[in-house]
Amino acid sequence: MKILVPVKRVVDYNVKVRVKSDGTGVETAGVKMSMNPFDEIGVEEAVRLKEKGVATEIIAVSLGVAACAETIRTALAMGADRGILVESDADLQPLAVAKLLKAIADKEQPGLIILGKQAIDDDMSATGQMLAALLGWSQGTFASELTVDGGNLTVKREVDGGMETIVLTLPSIVTTDLRLNEPRYASLPNIMKARKKPIETVKPEELGVDVTPRLTVVSVAEPPKRQAGVKVGSVAELVAKLKTEAKVI
Repeated sequence: MKILVPVKRVVDYNVKVRVKSDGTGVETAGVKMSMNPFDEIGVEEAVRLKEKGVATEIIAVSLGVAACAETIRTALAMGADRGILVESDADLQPLAVAKLLKAIADKEQPGLIILGKQAIDDDMSATGQMLAALLGWSQGTFASELTVDGGNLTVKREVDGGMETIVLTLPSIVTTDLRLNEPRYASLPNIMKARKKPIETVKPEELGVDVTPRLTVVSVAEPPKRQAGVKVGSVAELVAKLKTEAKVI
């Protein structure tokens, strides 16, 4: 079984995000970029399934600028077998990404697609669900545990009330939650080997997909700064401030 793992290039989670001076977006020039952490979990789970003999090939897919090839190289160093880069300078929004991934899935015919539940740059949490709808496949979102048994996939998923276990029929879409696994660090030998693994580059037009943005960003702003706290001398003073200043009681 082939496993397709989309990996997104985002601002590194250790970097303090800065809003552009014109308020049109987040500053990415000269900023450290890395693989979306939820996608790292997806790559790790695919590699573990291959190590168990469930998967025969892992294909890492990234969509965006040419620099996304480095994100694919990271996935290859973790254990993916080959990569596909859909190169585009356009602002690729969830629906366009889902359509591009559908085109790749139609071509590669994977039995399982593992995506991060969301990207830390836009927090949309939409691509996996859109892709499942376009393909007509079963889906297990927010997965914290998964088991493949023949043609079925058992997914333990996190819901508001606790945990839910569902059984899906392959082919399926799975989106990863934080508790699914702990991604491995790529060793130096594997990083060197990753340089020799193939990455195919295609354009959205070759896949027959229109990537014109459907959403318009009106403005981006930093959250308001928190006001400094104050010390009070008594419970009576605290209650008075809660009534007159905070107006919460």
